[in-house]
Amino acid sequence: MSRALNFDLIAFDWDGTLFDSTAIIVRCIQEAVRDVGGTVPSEREAAYVIGLGLMQALAHAAPDVPRERYPLLGERYRHHYMAQQGRLSLFEGVLPMLHSLHERGHVLTVATGKSRRGLDEALQSVELQGRFQGSRTADETAGKPHPRMLEELMAEFGVAPERTLMVGDTTHDLQMALNAGCASVAVSYGAHEPQGLHALGPRAVVHTVDELQRWLLSHA
Repeated sequence: MSRALNFDLIAFDWDGTLFDSTAIIVRCIQEAVRDVGGTVPSEREAAYVIGLGLMQALAHAAPDVPRERYPLLGERYRHHYMAQQGRLSLFEGVLPMLHSLHERGHVLTVATGKSRRGLDEALQSVELQGRFQGSRTADETAGKPHPRMLEELMAEFGVAPERTLMVGDTTHDLQMALNAGCASVAVSYGAHEPQGLHALGPRAVVHTVDELQRWLLSHA
């Protein structure tokens, strides 16, 4: 007999949760701020904004950059990111985990601070085709921690908040889940420190993809 599902819909954050991109995003934020003459944020300050929508993140990371320079700031970030994109990859173990969850009948989705264009480019990989039934991005809904991404995904698939699980690496992900009335699981191998993640009451804080897969197969 197969085990009954506790969660019908699982929403994954992208960068730092499924995609090994935290260090490169931090460097790209720092270089973009340097390019426009702002005070370069520390690694910790730059990592904090990962998961937010691009302009929201850059504005937070570079508070001394005038608003009229935000378009240039975003342009410079995209320039640096595109130059590094070929070095990015999924964390080891992500594909087998997604396959196991799909086989068990979960609806798998993505809720990310990336742009729609950026996510679609990432999902063009042959190995990712068909892995996710739905997705939402910050530029087409609202940036985290606003709950609209999760609310729209739940409405699309007819899933109640108590049957929805958010998986992410930042406090923005976990706060979004709380705002939407959903449970969450945090991963500590991404952008934010475990202490901050624990404070938002996730069902678990896991430290590797393998541990995440074991938790999901046992509890989701």
